[in-house]
Parts: sequence; C-alpha cells; structure tokens
Amino acid sequence: MLKKRIIFTLLYNSGFFMLSRNFRLQKVGDISWLRDNYNFSNVSSSIDELIVLDISREKRDINIFRECLKEIVASCFIPVSSGGGIGSVDQAKLLLRSGADKVVINSQVFLRPELVFELAREFGQQCIVASVDTKRDSENNFHVYIDNGTNLLDLKLNEYLTNLSKLPIGELYLNSMDKDGTGQGYDLDLLKEVPDSFKCPIIISGGAGNFNHFVDALAHERVNAVATAHLFNFVGDGLSVSRNRVLDLGFNLARFSSF
Repeated sequence: MLKKRIIFTLLYNSGFFMLSRNFRLQKVGDISWLRDNYNFSNVSSSIDELIVLDISREKRDINIFRECLKEIVASCFIPVSSGGGIGSVDQAKLLLRSGADKVVINSQVFLRPELVFELAREFGQQCIVASVDTKRDSENNFHVYIDNGTNLLDLKLNEYLTNLSKLPIGELYLNSMDKDGTGQGYDLDLLKEVPDSFKCPIIISGGAGNFNHFVDALAHERVNAVATAHLFNFVGDGLSVSRNRVLDLGFNLARFSSF
C-alpha cells in the first residue's frame, strides 16, 4: 500500500513568495525572507515532498525562478516538484537540472496535450504532475480553469479528468479555487468527480488550515497526499506538530528519524 503524504507548496510570483486566497495574491517575501523564516533542512523532516510553482502574473523569467529553486533545493532533502508556465521539453529540463525531481504542468495539459507525451517520453510518466484548478458554479457543478485561474474551460471537472486519464501522467494535483487560502478545510466533494478510470495518485489542495483538515482528507480512499500552500498556518513547528498528530492517529505516513 502506498504511504500517504503531506506536501508543502510554495507559490512564487516575479521574485516573491505569495499567499493566495481564492487566487488573489498577497506578497509575503523574497528568497531571503523564505530563508530567514523557513529552514528547509528542518521543515523537510516534517513533510514528504515540496512543490514550488511559478504563478507569475507578469512575463515569467525561468532563469530567475530556477535560481530560487536551486537555493531551496540545496537545503531540502526530500523530493521536489516544480512548474509554472512549462511549454516545452527544454523548459522542463531547466527545472529538473535545477534540482526538481518532477515537473508540474497545468494549462498546457489542455492547450497542448501532445506536450505531455513528449515529456513522458523524455523523462518518464512518473515525472509528470498534472495540476488542475477547479471552481464551483452557482449550481454546484465543478468547472476547470487554466492560465492562473483566469480562463474558464467549456468542460466540467469530470469530463476534464476523463480526458486526462488517457494521458501519461504520474500524479494529479487537484486544487479547489473556492477553498484556496481560506483555511476552512479541503473540498472533498471534488473527489466525487474523479472517474473510476482515473488510476493515478491524487494530491488534494486548497483549504488546509490545521491538522484536522489533513486527517479528513487523508482518510478518503481516493486521496494519496494533502498539500498546503499557506505560509502562516504552518509556520514555526506547525508542520511537525501536524505530522505527529496525524501519525498518532495511525495514518500510514512515512516515519522519519526525528519522529
């Protein structure tokens, strides 16, 4: 049985790390702030993986982003996934050569599904994390958005995931735009939209505010990992305390030497 995982997500926007609430961004600090407030050599003993996403609203500079990625990876001894604006195999290579173990793709899954096949041939299916941003409408139907949540697709979530299940991806990062940054808990109704044909591990994101939210999501049979991008809810020893509590409840997480 695959072990469940706790994942921390860092959101990068044009040189700064951000808080996001319903996809509205608030600047927190640059790489120096991150270094001062998050010792990733310690944080990495409390989480299973780290995801670093370039969600820049302006023109992206992958070279500046990858320098930040290199610094983070240098003190982080767990698997790291990274993405944001990846549009070619060469761009994916830049992130992988900067220390990422996997690449995260979002909009291009819809716009250029052939890129997913190209990435899988080059790096292997297990290297690809497909990120999907979804939001409810007034009738509680889930729809998919791309381009940092700005463009609504004419596809409901179930249809989108059915199409996605035919692509060579290793994992799904399923993110609720409604719950994003609220700290009110994950939207587990999303999981009802995942078709039976979808066999990849699922990371659920959007809404974590405390360890109870981790517990609620990890108890679901379709959830393989929980992710949080909230820089303040889990600052200090928040992540280690949350992991200990989840372990104490008997969840199948990896046990590290410090635990």
